[in-house]
Amino acid sequence: MSDVRVLVVDDDFMVARIHSGYVARVPGFRVVSVAHTGAAALAAAAELRPDLVLLDIYLPDMSGLDVLKALHDADVLMISAARDVTTVREAVRGGAVNYLIKPFTAAALAERLQQYADTRRRLTALGPEARQDDVDRLFGAPPSAVPMPKGLSAATCALVADTLREAGRELSAAETAELTGLSRVSARRYLEHLCASGQAVLRPRYGTAGRPEHRYRWLG
Repeated sequence: MSDVRVLVVDDDFMVARIHSGYVARVPGFRVVSVAHTGAAALAAAAELRPDLVLLDIYLPDMSGLDVLKALHDADVLMISAARDVTTVREAVRGGAVNYLIKPFTAAALAERLQQYADTRRRLTALGPEARQDDVDRLFGAPPSAVPMPKGLSAATCALVADTLREAGRELSAAETAELTGLSRVSARRYLEHLCASGQAVLRPRYGTAGRPEHRYRWLG
């Protein structure tokens, strides 16, 4: 997946610079522009079409909440010193993906950005139609329990899950088998169960010829 393109909007030039630096430290994110007014933010969004806007509420020409309502092709993470519940509720109703209260640390912003990136990955991994479990995970609800297929053990499933998670990258059934000591067929069955339960995702990798190789990635 390509980098998430970010527009930073804050009326304070120094704060905008600091927040841009925070974003630049997070792998997979890239700041494409900075704006200091609502009008400039809308113009930059229309021209650059960022994936995500870090949007302050207190802007000199208009409220960030009005900017939020006018942005239709970008996700928005609100960043503001406003703590009142009415403002937070309006941001949620306006479609903000998250709300971060100033002042915050680089780690706090990085955590929200990584949550956002994970949601984007999950959406990208879905097929043309989503199952209820897929939707539940996107909205933070616990997935429905998926029974263990006959012949599989919970202990071995945990081993495969730990191996996939600790790998930190996509693995094929053959690679998983080598790392766990299982047969390739057994490893594939466990990987398929992890996908069915929403803990992993399958991505076919197409080569120059023949059938695509199935690659599995941990979601948790």
